[in-house]
Amino acid sequence: MSTLGKIARRTVLIGAVAVAGGVAFGTWYARKPVANPLAPEGAAQALNPYVIIDRDGVSIVVPRAEMGQGVRTTLAALVAEELDVEMDQIRTLHGPASHAYYNGALAGLGLPFKDYAMGSLQHMIKDSMSVAGKALGMQLTGGSTSTIDAFEKMRAAGATAREALKQAAADRLGVERDALRTEAGAVIAPDGTRIPYPELAEAAAGVSVGTPALRPRAEWRLLGRSQKRLDVLEKSTGTAEYGSDVRLPGMKFATLRMNPRLTGAMRGFDATEAMAMPGVERVLDIGGGIAVVARNTWLAFQAAQAVQVDWAEAPYPDDTEGLFAEIARAFDAPANSTLRDDGDAETLPEGATEITAEYRLPYLAHATMEPMNATALFTGDRLEIWCGNQGPTILRDHCAREAGLEPEAVEVHTRWLGGGFGRRGEVDYAVLATRVAVQMPGTPVQVAWSREEDMTHDYWRPGAMARFRGAVRQGRAVLLDGAIAAQSVTRMSAQRLAGFAPPGPDKGHVEGAYDQPYAIPNYRIRGHLAEMKLPVGFWRAVGASFNGFFHESFVDELAHAAERDPLEFRLELIREAHAPSAALLEVVREMSGWTGATDQGTGRGVAFTWSFGTPVAQVVEVVDEDGAIRISRAWIACDVGIALDPAIIESQMVSGLVYGLSAAVHGEITFAGGEVQQRNFPDYEALRLHTMPEVEVRVLEGLERMGGVGEPATPPSMPALANAVFDLTGERPRELPLGKRFDFVL
Repeated sequence: MSTLGKIARRTVLIGAVAVAGGVAFGTWYARKPVANPLAPEGAAQALNPYVIIDRDGVSIVVPRAEMGQGVRTTLAALVAEELDVEMDQIRTLHGPASHAYYNGALAGLGLPFKDYAMGSLQHMIKDSMSVAGKALGMQLTGGSTSTIDAFEKMRAAGATAREALKQAAADRLGVERDALRTEAGAVIAPDGTRIPYPELAEAAAGVSVGTPALRPRAEWRLLGRSQKRLDVLEKSTGTAEYGSDVRLPGMKFATLRMNPRLTGAMRGFDATEAMAMPGVERVLDIGGGIAVVARNTWLAFQAAQAVQVDWAEAPYPDDTEGLFAEIARAFDAPANSTLRDDGDAETLPEGATEITAEYRLPYLAHATMEPMNATALFTGDRLEIWCGNQGPTILRDHCAREAGLEPEAVEVHTRWLGGGFGRRGEVDYAVLATRVAVQMPGTPVQVAWSREEDMTHDYWRPGAMARFRGAVRQGRAVLLDGAIAAQSVTRMSAQRLAGFAPPGPDKGHVEGAYDQPYAIPNYRIRGHLAEMKLPVGFWRAVGASFNGFFHESFVDELAHAAERDPLEFRLELIREAHAPSAALLEVVREMSGWTGATDQGTGRGVAFTWSFGTPVAQVVEVVDEDGAIRISRAWIACDVGIALDPAIIESQMVSGLVYGLSAAVHGEITFAGGEVQQRNFPDYEALRLHTMPEVEVRVLEGLERMGGVGEPATPPSMPALANAVFDLTGERPRELPLGKRFDFVL
């Protein structure tokens, strides 16, 4: 078992010590310096794990994967702000696999707190969980935590480097450090003499300056303002190197065919026809499937299809309805969690009108634009891996175990990610590339998945069902009781990645439902876990991606049962629970010109979801266009607490909306004979440019703490659209994708 797996069993203990005995251990451990993993060559100097200075200038190490969310710009700006360099003076690099780049914010996501209602003690507990992230070495990009985690530590890295450079200059000039200032990559002496950072780097590398104070927001030059994306030039000119762009001397090319009945075995294969194809070099047994090695990727794809394979049966129900029958059976077992149980959800309040509804959402694929791939070079005592990934340390440890090496003998080169959404938080593509490389020692081999293989062997967003019961009286909601059934993403992913499934209530399973700021007196949410071997995993917004639809669709049904305007109905309930969230609904009402009445041929829907520390309100408008539905406009209001880069936040809000709307209209993975039926984009559509609505975004900063931005816009997008379709057609959607029941403009 990897180090992560061994330590995972002690995570709760570490967290408890960090809180209860934090003064004794947790605080000390959290502040204990991490070893600097950087050892630059030549004249380059690593002042700390985030700052490298050479004769050409400053490089900032960004510890999170850039997959389109702008992290290489915003995180670099955190360092540049304190280091006093301009954005056009820096280069950015992805950090190596190292515990130095742990994500301390991730560990706190599992705590069963309602973000909007957290007090100082709960915030202290959540913050203290960063100790667990540090102990686990969780170098992960996910959970919309990158900026939250980096906000102080990367500014501190910039400030420490700045003061070290000033001290080196002070020693050279024979003056006090406080007499010096910094500007645009240079230390400025009292007489105006400028000493560029590269001239001071060698001396500064050996200087200790303690922990400098961080600059107050009033003095920020870069943060809080929209910056030019640092990745635009490379991505626009085609010079950005993604995993599939890696080229090494003597490299071979390979692809895979794994059992299309997921996790099923391979009984045997006949590669005679494939080996007869010119340019095909080897067909390897990689356990559960085959790998074809050829002189180019396209030839490997063709040869892989020529191999005759005998696949074993699937270890789960054969078809979609069988899978959902298992999910429905989960309702009959005791709930895994009841994280919200306010008032009395069993008894119908006197004089109230009862409403019930059952919802169903499909399995979904990540469908990243760049299919899974990895390049591996095994030399017997060392292994190198080149790929886009969201978790370098976990990937390193798994590949080391596959190759029979210690983790220190494995080097991971993280490349640009052509889409992640949680899929590249898994390690299967790198482990399989390692498995191929071990059979070809001394030869670098790139293992590229075909689109069909990628779509077939995903870790799905689980199919889910919900049963809701509620009641209204005198125009208000007085009861909301929800039960949610699906496979557990948290348990299955943890078992794969850490070798250990966490026990107890699964918060991720019910987030986006139990933790919403609605002042409903009788309010209960229960989670039921379906046990199946069909692999599921983290998909953008995770549990909130389906619970947002369930919860906000039902709130809309309650509003209509109460004969109330859906936005006003929500506003009244949320205002009593959390004023900043209510402010978002007021803003999106003003943005969209919401009146509660729509013209003939037009429908509007509203939804609100709090997830990943950020509340988001959306209004979506649809129009009837010659009998088909067009999504015409959308308005988004979000509160991120501190908006470090407004343009990037706006982009992520639009991105989350598009991802959710695509799933709402088109997204569905179905099964027959144990196999996935959707193999490529013609079977798994997304919104196109001509079907994309006009979008307006407004970013608020009313919260005291910073929230995430990569995922929170996805959960409310799906119910907002469904509610708009109801407003247009009078038919209440309770199942996605909407395209199965309604005609949309294509």
